[in-house]
Amino acid sequence: MILEQFQLAGKVAIVTGCDTGLGQGMACALAEAGADVVGINVVEPKDTARRIEAMGRRFLDLRANLADISGLEGLVQQALGVAGKIDILVNNAGIIRRDDALKFSEKDWDDVVDLNLKTVFFFSQAVARQYVAQGTGGKIINVASMLSFQGGVRVPSYTASKSGVMGITRLMANEWAAHGINVNAIAPGYMATNNTAPLRADEGRSAAILERIPAGRWGTPDDLAGPVVFLASKASDYVNGYTVAVDGGWLAR
Repeated sequence: MILEQFQLAGKVAIVTGCDTGLGQGMACALAEAGADVVGINVVEPKDTARRIEAMGRRFLDLRANLADISGLEGLVQQALGVAGKIDILVNNAGIIRRDDALKFSEKDWDDVVDLNLKTVFFFSQAVARQYVAQGTGGKIINVASMLSFQGGVRVPSYTASKSGVMGITRLMANEWAAHGINVNAIAPGYMATNNTAPLRADEGRSAAILERIPAGRWGTPDDLAGPVVFLASKASDYVNGYTVAVDGGWLAR
């Protein structure tokens, strides 16, 4: 039955940045499909843990500053120590800094690019090595953005990082597909999250954004549930290196 291809029972998923927002929505969706979840955050994700455990799934809470790549291998080993294996990685953790390009600081550049791009590559590398050692393949799902396709304004380091995420998603897929590893990305459109709070608070900017979205609304974490479960499941075994836009039609305008 085709619906069985979407089941994640017995799988273990690592989701970074899952205490709120899109990460929380994706972590809960994977749990609802049957996966146990390892959450990696800088704060305790109490609400996420409660929701996942209420579904009868296991939740392992790991705390880390993911911008420091020296600890990534240790996180993999901690997850293995409890779960015994890893099947799915969702690289969701990220930050944004806003300022005019003429005034943008080196610190705001480095902080964003280090977490949003450098960490995504090296954590994917660490998990992919584990997939190869396990010999069972695995799934890697990166979180891209509308700014993987467009330039945006006042977010130069975020645009650079998310354009890079789409590029390295293709690169990793090219090299690792032979090992049974699928690497894809989700590009959320304009979502009602902490990152977009300044935009939603600006009545003029918010109205202009909504006018362009054919669906006529901001997205929500629930809108990523179907795409993330698809990319994490056997249903997507022949999907490699692709970035799925979940944008209410934004890019079609």
